[in-house]
Amino acid sequence: MTIYRPAIDLGAITALDVHVHVEADDHGHFSLDQELLDASAAYFKGDAPRTPTVADLAERYRRAGMAAVVFTVDATTATGHPALSSEDIAQQAAQHADVLIPFGSVDPLQGDAAVQRARRLVEEHGVRGFKFHPSLQGFSPDDEAYRPLWATLEELGVPALFHTGQNGIGAGLPGGRGLKLRYSNPLLLDDVAADFPQLTVILAHPSVPWQAEAISMATHKANIFIDLSGWRPKYFPKELVHAAGRMLRHKVLFGSDYPLLTPERWIEDFEQLGLDPAVLPGILKGNAGRVLGLT
Repeated sequence: MTIYRPAIDLGAITALDVHVHVEADDHGHFSLDQELLDASAAYFKGDAPRTPTVADLAERYRRAGMAAVVFTVDATTATGHPALSSEDIAQQAAQHADVLIPFGSVDPLQGDAAVQRARRLVEEHGVRGFKFHPSLQGFSPDDEAYRPLWATLEELGVPALFHTGQNGIGAGLPGGRGLKLRYSNPLLLDDVAADFPQLTVILAHPSVPWQAEAISMATHKANIFIDLSGWRPKYFPKELVHAAGRMLRHKVLFGSDYPLLTPERWIEDFEQLGLDPAVLPGILKGNAGRVLGLT
């Protein structure tokens, strides 16, 4: 077994995309069931291939002169749909360590088994962080039941990336397919960041309708960051654009949410926001390089 070790040269890439989904494995298994895949595609109206594998992503980002953090979401208990293997993702990413950084995902509803798996993913497979989607996984991050998981990630020294805000998965379906938006309120993560101050917490996406809360949290706590994925920048809330160019210029990270959005479209939009050009290198790769321990 090959353990992942990063080999990314920040000076050789134009951007580091911290939010990229592996949507299929080499056996034809997809990350979500067909109904959720179709609803998500309809919501985002994406123009990229819908179900990239690890190898697809490595080729795509290498060709673009970028690097990417790649992951799946393990929502096995909540959805009844078997997850893609984070172990396999890490193993395959190790073959493309010049352009890919694997994050793991564990199902918080699996209790101690999730805690032990998280430890194995870091120590035995080399994953560099973890992705969580509270609405899809069906859990409230501030619940006392998940403190052992956050404590373990803090001990291991790896960041936790959480979906926040509006949700494209389940959008337009009856009851949103049971997904509860309140679990993706970023304020639920304020307790996590406060109680585990050495755990890096990344709030994924513009946190609409809770954008002000996310900005306040990232301003207040040194261990909270914001990734800017999931929305074309031309639609960003004005307060987020203001914060990204000023007081949070060292705490916001480029992310596309590929394959839902392409990194090229995101960057093209972002460059039209009128931000000081001096802040762009940090947002596009420098801030993420520090968060991920690449510098």
